[in-house]
Amino acid sequence: MTPTTATHRMSIAPPISDDACYLAMQARDARFDGRFFTAVTSTGIYCRPVCKVRCPKRENCRFFGHAAQAEQAGFRPCLRCRPELAPHSVVWSIQDASYILAHQAARLLDEPEAWGDAPPSVQALAARLGISDRHVRRIFEAQFGVSPLQYLQTRRLLTAKQLLADTTLPMTQVAFISGFGSLRRFNAAFVAHYGLNPVQLRRAGAAPVVEAGSITVKLAYRPPYDVDTMLAFMAKRCINAIEFVANDGHQNCTGRTFCMEIGGKRHTGWLLASFDATRCQVALQVSDSLREVLPLVIRRMRAVLDLDADPSAINPVLHASFPAGDGLRVPGTMDGFELAVRAVLGQQITVAAARTLAQRLVDRFGEAIETPFPTLNRLFPTAGVLAQASGDALGQLGIVKQRQAAIVAIAQAVVDKRLQLHSGADVPQTVAALKTLPGIGDWTAQYIAMRALRWPDAFPAGDVALHKALGVQGSKQAAREAEAASQAWKPWRSYAVIRAWTTL
Repeated sequence: MTPTTATHRMSIAPPISDDACYLAMQARDARFDGRFFTAVTSTGIYCRPVCKVRCPKRENCRFFGHAAQAEQAGFRPCLRCRPELAPHSVVWSIQDASYILAHQAARLLDEPEAWGDAPPSVQALAARLGISDRHVRRIFEAQFGVSPLQYLQTRRLLTAKQLLADTTLPMTQVAFISGFGSLRRFNAAFVAHYGLNPVQLRRAGAAPVVEAGSITVKLAYRPPYDVDTMLAFMAKRCINAIEFVANDGHQNCTGRTFCMEIGGKRHTGWLLASFDATRCQVALQVSDSLREVLPLVIRRMRAVLDLDADPSAINPVLHASFPAGDGLRVPGTMDGFELAVRAVLGQQITVAAARTLAQRLVDRFGEAIETPFPTLNRLFPTAGVLAQASGDALGQLGIVKQRQAAIVAIAQAVVDKRLQLHSGADVPQTVAALKTLPGIGDWTAQYIAMRALRWPDAFPAGDVALHKALGVQGSKQAAREAEAASQAWKPWRSYAVIRAWTTL
């Protein structure tokens, strides 16, 4: 496919002006990474704004808001800056209905777990959004300039490209875990979009760094990013045997064990995420036992560290109220069920006390696992195990009856697939379902929505620490006053909560 001027005229512009895009590209400004892509007509290649190649002439540049738009216009991804490494564009609005629907559709296409074992389709996407197939296509193309299937195809190709560049996985395995139904379709898509087959693309890139028993991939983020505060948040809640945090000036990393069940098959292993602040990247090392679910592991780790946050959208809304928090992120989780259990254990007690209870739970019910790290030797208890846990066994750990009932109820709902605790889940429905369970109130449901469902506008209005940070702790209507104050921070109230907590 050859880039054409007509195609460029039909493309949807990036969120900032072309001239501003060119200035950001000249400066190689990492704050704009993933917010737009530069396509160069003289080479037929598109790049991230941080690309280190010689800056092209202004008249040869076309700017796109999404990689899918650049590929639809006939451009190939750069092999040097690798557009597949760019942070995803997470944009939220509370006003334009079509805008909201289009971006919600894109969010669902970006979330493999939103579809279970079935492949995503326009029909299923329309059903999730409650609108017709035709309306989905219309609003999606109006917003992004490509169809939903073209957008999804680009995501799959870029996922495959990352696996080809960063791993030595066999071609067939790369094809299937990237979402292609067969190796033939995988090869055909690569040739059609990039003008070379996957083998040629792998040879053209630098040889991946391979360590025995593991795979390492790169994950980019947009600055500013307060790495120290993120790691401090994790360290304060760290449970021995399943996770560790190192932030001593020599190492800025976190590691943990992990378990995931996909399509009836269970995958267990470990991972290690190390920050490289000079490059605005995270090096993610994953055990070889997780190779079949690597795209999902990457997606979840991006959520854990909130690597797709866009400070340029969040900070203008929150800076006046929390000027010291521009680099803060909302910590996510690798396992939504684990986060929910830990949220229940943290009800109305200190973080240290909640960590003690969680430690006892892991020591009693966690499964042993072997890793290269002496401090990582157990998995967090699965939903199946805790659904069968007796009240006596939980009570011996110091967990009171109300929380025992909540933990068992959440575990049973997850086992029965009545509750989905990941970023592809329907947020209002999940929050409502959580509140029907014994021992789960608004605080717990909002906390789970903030960290496990990755909802940027979650707000636990009844949180005591939040009341103290906002100066309303002495009021009889503290929750109501906190809720009223939070209206100015929409749609980024989850980030406001993290900033408020940090002031304490």
